[in-house]
Amino acid sequence: MRDGYCAGKTETSGKIETSSAQAPPMIELSNVSKEFMVGGKPLSALRNLNLAVASGEFVSIIGQSGCGKTTLLRMIAGLEQPSEGLIKVEGKVVKGPSRDRGLVFQEPRLFPWATVAHNIKLGLPDRGRNQERLWALLRLVGLEDFADAYPRELSGGMAQRAALARALAGSPQILLLDEPLGALDAVTRLKMQAQLMRIWQESFLTVAAVTHDLDEAVLLSTRIVVLSPRPGTIKGVISVDLPYPRDRTAGDFNIYRQQLLDILEQS
Repeated sequence: MRDGYCAGKTETSGKIETSSAQAPPMIELSNVSKEFMVGGKPLSALRNLNLAVASGEFVSIIGQSGCGKTTLLRMIAGLEQPSEGLIKVEGKVVKGPSRDRGLVFQEPRLFPWATVAHNIKLGLPDRGRNQERLWALLRLVGLEDFADAYPRELSGGMAQRAALARALAGSPQILLLDEPLGALDAVTRLKMQAQLMRIWQESFLTVAAVTHDLDEAVLLSTRIVVLSPRPGTIKGVISVDLPYPRDRTAGDFNIYRQQLLDILEQS
């Protein structure tokens, strides 16, 4: 089982260093800003972000709606480019999407005409000829009994598990999660959180996850990045120094939740 990465402390502005100084960062943001043209005028979405994420970390990104969380995730995925600054993965500048980064959206986005197995096959680098890998993914997300089911026959949680398996099909080093649990009911969400934790620990992934759920962030993360309202800047980074699995009812858990609330209220 993994332990927390470093002592519980809050870092604010400036360069954010990796939690492991000896290892090169898996993800590195250097003075990253993003602008969009709205009505013919530039609108600043993110401004001067500096962050380094070590290999194997689980980093959650929180902040008010519209602060640029999804935009940041899309830039790491290579679906958007920064207006200024650089994003690097293992020292290489991100210029576009790559199989080393798997992305799970807020909605499953499964192809309705394809079975669960077929949807996952589409993510395999060999176009689905590796049946052993396919069944390993189905077992990993607990859908081996639903390989021949269609998306319309799945519950919300099952559909998100299928989307997660598809994102993992290319054996990525980095898993990017754009609040994929937000639309689930409370019980299903708890189960999916536990499953995400298991997959992260067993697969040795680096995870960057957008969430609005403070409890979810404390439950899963080694560090939590708090963005200010638009234009999004890094207002604080909290290192969660709690062993896994974590107890939501513990006093230390509540301390971290309150730290996050304090930063959000100040921003």
